[in-house]
Amino acid sequence: MFLHYSPFWLKAIYPRYTWHIPTVKKEIFLTFDDGPIPDITEFVLDTLKQFEAKATFFCIGDNVRKHPSVFSKILDQGHSVGNHTFNHMNGWKSEDQEYLANINLCEKQLDLETNLFRPPYGRMKKSQSKLLPETKKIIMWDVLSGDFSAAVKPETCLEKTIKHARPGSIVLFHDSLKAAKNMQYSLPRFLEHFSGKEYQFKALPMR
Repeated sequence: MFLHYSPFWLKAIYPRYTWHIPTVKKEIFLTFDDGPIPDITEFVLDTLKQFEAKATFFCIGDNVRKHPSVFSKILDQGHSVGNHTFNHMNGWKSEDQEYLANINLCEKQLDLETNLFRPPYGRMKKSQSKLLPETKKIIMWDVLSGDFSAAVKPETCLEKTIKHARPGSIVLFHDSLKAAKNMQYSLPRFLEHFSGKEYQFKALPMR
C-alpha cells in the first residue's frame, strides 16, 4: 500500500526534506528514479522533448556505470540529475557508514556537481541525513505516480497523478523496467493534460 500524495504530517516530521517547490506559477517538477536504462530512459527523454519539458533524473550509480551513453543523453538534453545511491540502497536496512559510502560511490560515478539526493524508497534514517553536508538537498515528492506497482492500472496511475498535482509539485515517475508499462501510458498523457493548462515542466537546480 502507498499514498499517491505526501500528507502534511509526513512533511512536518521531516522538515529538512524538500517535498514541493513553493510557487504560485504554473510549474511542475517532474522527477524520474532508478535509471538510466536503455530504451526506457530514452522513451522518457523523447517524450519530454515533444512537450519542451525539463525534468530531474535521480540516477543509480551502477546504472550510470553500465549505461554511460544513456546518462550522457540526459545531460545533453539539458535535464538535471541527482544521486540515488550506487545500488538503490534502503537506508532503513543499512548501517549509517555503509549507506554514506554508497552515496559517495554514486557521487564519484556521476562525476559532476549536484546537490540533489533522493533516498531509494524514500527511506532514510535521521542519523543518515545528518551525515550529509548541509548543502545536500534531500528531495522527496508530493505526488507519487505509483507507476512501479503491478496492482495499479495505467489509467489509475494517470488519474491519481493528475488529481494530486498542483503548482510547485514534485512528481515522481520511474524510468525502470518494472514501471515501464504504467509510465509509458501515463507520462505523455500527463504532459498533454497540463500543457493544455499552460503549465511548464522544470528541472530542479543541481546547485
